[in-house]
This record gives sequence, structure tokens and C-alpha cells, in this order.
Amino acid sequence: MAMAFIGAPTGMIRMAFQASIRALPKPMPRAVRDHGNLDPSLGRMGSLEARLAITKKDIRRAQKLRYRVFFEEGGAIADTRSALSRRDICPFDRICDHMLVIDHDARSKFGRKKPKVVGTYRLLRQDMAEKHGGFYSAQEFDIAPLLAQHAGTRFLELGRSCVLPEYRSKRTIELLWRGIASYMQHYRIGAMIGCASFEGTNPLAHALPLSFLHHHATSEGDWAAQALPERFVKMDMISKEAIELRRALDALPTLIRGYLRVGAKFGAGAVIDRQFGTVDVLVVLPVSAIDAKYLEHFSPTQRAA
Repeated sequence: MAMAFIGAPTGMIRMAFQASIRALPKPMPRAVRDHGNLDPSLGRMGSLEARLAITKKDIRRAQKLRYRVFFEEGGAIADTRSALSRRDICPFDRICDHMLVIDHDARSKFGRKKPKVVGTYRLLRQDMAEKHGGFYSAQEFDIAPLLAQHAGTRFLELGRSCVLPEYRSKRTIELLWRGIASYMQHYRIGAMIGCASFEGTNPLAHALPLSFLHHHATSEGDWAAQALPERFVKMDMISKEAIELRRALDALPTLIRGYLRVGAKFGAGAVIDRQFGTVDVLVVLPVSAIDAKYLEHFSPTQRAA
């Protein structure tokens, strides 16, 4: 067949070669991780779908969303690599699973239907963390005693949660939780931990909600955990008696309020994250502490069409 190109102009040869390449069947993208019989699609509500990232391209899409929310909208400081790629690139990404929320009815700037990632959550199972140096949360909080107290429990770390402003609705949050419930059930997770954030690096700006968490929602007993001594920031800036409960609840970030609603407690002490421009608290959520009505509501069998 190559003989047919002898004497043909270079441009014609190039065009013919490109046409032959386009005619070849495209290889399927390589999956980043095998989840056995767990369907990557973890739930759907209308045009929104929660599903696991199944290719490296999916992970890059999650990183781009995180960059937009954390660095462009928020006050996070990007390193050179993230700034050049416009992606929030973290070493932990390679050992985590990534859950995406995709709007299948989204449109391109030309009006064509073009599904886009509008939300994401990062999931790190304990077995993966132990093989690769530990949990992300351990950089800020002393969780070793907590893990040791529950050696027979499978922990899941939740992190890097973000949603585009126009999608920050009850429906999107509920879909994320349905996805987490499906994942949790498949991997038989017994407890969840993770860092949750207040915007800004001044704890005094969040004195009321931080004090509320300290006095009313601190993890205790064998579920107790606290910030690393060198990073510990006291949370009890207002006395328990002086706290106005309704104002304190209203001052909580939506994500933290959601954790609290399903039964989460929080570690002692907060941590200032200078890179991301936040004040972080540790979420501690044993599955056994989740209210039965929420477990039933978010159960995979209750998925909405």
C-alpha cells in the first residue's frame, strides 16, 4: 500500500496517513482503579449524576474544578505546578478515589450540550492510606490514637470537597451523600474522618461557630482526636453559656452543618492552613452514629431518577 504514495505530493501523503489513523478503532481509556462489582455511577437526580472517576482525564477534570473553587474563587495559594496547569494537584490524588458530580444538561458557550463536572469529593480508604504513608488529615491532626482504638474498623477519609457556586443546592449535596453511601456500603466502611474548613485564617472571625463545636460537638472517649500540638488552635473562645445556638448554627459552613446534621463530632482544636487560606477542623463520623433516617434516605436503594 505504501507503494501507492510514490511520487505523490507530501501534503497528499500526510492527509492520507491521517485519514487512515482516524479510521482505526480508538482504544478504550484505561481505568485508574478497579472497583469490582461497584457501578461507577453512584446515583442520579435529574440531569446530575454522581460517579467515580474512571480515567486519568476524569481526575484532571476534578483537579480543574478544585483549582477554580479553591484558588480562583477562594484564597488558596497555588504552587508553580498548579498555577501553570490551572489544576489543584496534590500528591494524595494518586492513591485516592475521586467522586464527580456531572451535569449532563450543561451547555457549551456555543449552546451545544456538553456535560461538565460541577462538584467533586476525594475518598481515601484506610487500606490505601496505610500502603502509601497515611491519611492527609494526619498532617494537621493526631489521629493515630483514634485509629489504634478502632483497629478493626475500616476508615474512610473525605476531603477536597467543592461545588461550583451555581450548583450549591440541597440537591447537589444530597447527591454527593448518596454517592458516599454507595461507596461506603460497597467497601464496608465503619467510620469517616476528614478536614472541613472555615474561610480565612483568623480563628477569631469564627469564634462563635468554633466555640459551638467545642462545647456541643466534640468527639469524646475512644473517638477523641485533637490537632497536632504544634498546630493546635483553641476553639473555646466563647463560654458555653454565652453561645446563641441559632446564630452559631447559621454561622457554620454548609458542609460542616451537613456533617453535624448526620451525626458527626469534631476533634479538639483547630488548625490554620496557610496555603488554602482556611481554619480547619477534624470531622469524626462513626457509621454507627449516623441517624437511621439518614442511612435509609441515602441508601443506594433510594436513588432518585
